[in-house]
Amino acid sequence: MSTQFDAIVVGSGISGGWAAKELTERGLTVLLIERGPMVEHQVDYKTEMLAPWELQYRGQGDAELFARDYAIQSKGMSFNEWTYRHFVNDRENPYQTTAENPFQWRRGYQLGGKSLLWGRQCYRWSDLDFGANAADGHGCDWPIRYQDVSPWYDHVEQFIGVSGSKEGLPQLPDGHFQRPMAMNAVELALKARLETAYPDRKLVIGRSANMTEEKEGRSACQYRNICARGCSFGAYFSTQSSTLPAARATGRLTLITDSLVDSLDYDPKTRRVAGVRVLNTASRERKTYTAKVVFLCAGTINSVSVLLRSASADQPNGLANGSGTLGRYFMDHALTMSVVAEVPGFLDHGYFGNRPNGIIVPRYYNLDNRQGDLVRGYSYQGGAYRRGWTRGANRAGVGKAFKQELHAPGEWNFLLGAFAECLPRAENRISLDPAMTDPFGIRQTRIDFAYGDNERRLLAKAGQEAKDMVALLGAKLVSYSEDPGPGGTAVHEMGGARMGRDPATSVLNAHNQAHDVANLFVTDGAAMASSACQNPSLTYMALTARAAAHAAERVRQNAI
Repeated sequence: MSTQFDAIVVGSGISGGWAAKELTERGLTVLLIERGPMVEHQVDYKTEMLAPWELQYRGQGDAELFARDYAIQSKGMSFNEWTYRHFVNDRENPYQTTAENPFQWRRGYQLGGKSLLWGRQCYRWSDLDFGANAADGHGCDWPIRYQDVSPWYDHVEQFIGVSGSKEGLPQLPDGHFQRPMAMNAVELALKARLETAYPDRKLVIGRSANMTEEKEGRSACQYRNICARGCSFGAYFSTQSSTLPAARATGRLTLITDSLVDSLDYDPKTRRVAGVRVLNTASRERKTYTAKVVFLCAGTINSVSVLLRSASADQPNGLANGSGTLGRYFMDHALTMSVVAEVPGFLDHGYFGNRPNGIIVPRYYNLDNRQGDLVRGYSYQGGAYRRGWTRGANRAGVGKAFKQELHAPGEWNFLLGAFAECLPRAENRISLDPAMTDPFGIRQTRIDFAYGDNERRLLAKAGQEAKDMVALLGAKLVSYSEDPGPGGTAVHEMGGARMGRDPATSVLNAHNQAHDVANLFVTDGAAMASSACQNPSLTYMALTARAAAHAAERVRQNAI
C-alpha cells in the first residue's frame, strides 16, 4: 500500500467522514485513519435486532464487567448490553482528570466513531452565537458569521436528511428539512399553553438526522429508538450509512483501521506537516504516511492531544501553538435534567412506535446579549412519554394482578432538560499528563474542567422556568435539578484549538487552517470558539465541508 496521498484524514466520525467524502469527491486521493476496529454497515451491527431474552443479561448487561471496564461509559443514556461494544473500554483507554471536578469523557473508538452513538439533533447556529464573543467580550471573536456557513449548512442537510419544521426563528435558523416527526397529545397541549402564556417562547419538534423520507438507498426511520445499536436501514446519519459510501464510490479512498495516530511530524523549513505517525494497535508496527494536506478530525480532546504530542524543538509547546492557546478554552454544555413531572389526564391518548426524537424549546432569554446580569442563554430538550412495563421495577407488588396492570400503558411524564451555554475560559484545558502513559506508551491526556458561576446561575434560572412550564399542564414534579452534571455529561466537547482572527490568540483561521502550519486543518469540535446552547454536530459537518472545499482548491492551485 502506498504511504503517499493527497490528503490524510485522522478520525472517521462525524467530521472525519465528511472530510473524506468532500476531499475524494473533489478529486483528491485520501487516506482515512481510524484508531478503532472495522464496523461495516449492516453486517457488523450484531445486536441490532436482538430481543432482550436473546441476550445473556436480558439487556441489563454484566454489572461486574461494566463496573470494571466501562465505569465512565456506562453512565451514558444509550449504554447497555446491546450497545456497549460501541463504547471504549475505560480501563484500556485511561486519561487523567481531577477528583474535585471529574470530567466524564464518553468515547467511541471504531469505524464511524460517535456517529453511531450521537443523539442526531441538528441545529444551525445563528449570528447570536457566532457574534457572542465579540458582543460580550468572552473568548475571541469568531472569524466567520452565519452567512459564511449558511451555504454549507444547506449542503450538509440536503445530503444527510434532517427532519424538522420551519419556525422562522432568527436564533434558530430554518434549514432544508424533510417532514417533521409528529408531536404527541401532551406535547401539543403544552405547546399551545406555553406559547399563549409566554409569547416569546416556542415549543417545537426536534430537528433530527432521523429521516422521515427515503433518500438514496436509505430508508425512512422505523421508530424503534434503538439507534445506538447501528441502523441497517440507514435511517439516521452515520459515517457508515452516508459519507463513507460516498467516499468509497469515488475510488479515491484508502481506509485503515486499528491505527492510532501518535503524532504529526513538522518540517520547520516548509512550515508544513511532513508526516503522520501511526501505530497499528494490533501488531504494534509503526508507519509514517505523508500527504499534501492533513485533516485532524479525531474528536475534540483527541485532536488537541495529537497536536500536544507533536511538540518538537521548533514547536516546543505543541504543534500549531504559537498563540499559547492550544488546549485552552475547552467547553462542554452545562446540562441538567431540570424537571420530570407526572402529567394528569390524557389517558386515552397514545403515540406511534418509539420516536427517536424529542422537542426543543429554543433559547428565548437574553437574545440581545444585554438582558440581566447573566451572559448567553439556555435551551431545553425533552418530551412527553407514557411509562411502560419497566415502571414496575421501582414499585412494590407481586402476582398476577400486578403484572396485568403493567400490561397497560402507564401515566404520562414530561421531561425538560436544560442546556446552558458554557463560556470559554483559559483555565478549562486539555493537556498531557507529565508522568502517566497508556498501554501503548503514549502520554495520557489530562482534562481540567469546571463550570463557572454563569453556567450554574443559568441552569438555576432555567430550572425555575421549567417548573413554571410543566405547571401549565397541572403536572406534579417527580424530580427537579438545577445543578449541572459532571463535565462531559452533554457529550458536546468543544474548543482547545479555536478559530480566530488573530494568530496571537487562536490556533485556526476562518477556514479551519492552522495559522502556524499551512497544510493542517482541524475541523471537529476542537475548532469551536464558543459553545452556543444548541447541539454542535451540524456545525462541525458544515465547517468540515467548507474547509475541505477550500483545501481541495488550494491543492489544485498548488498553493498549499
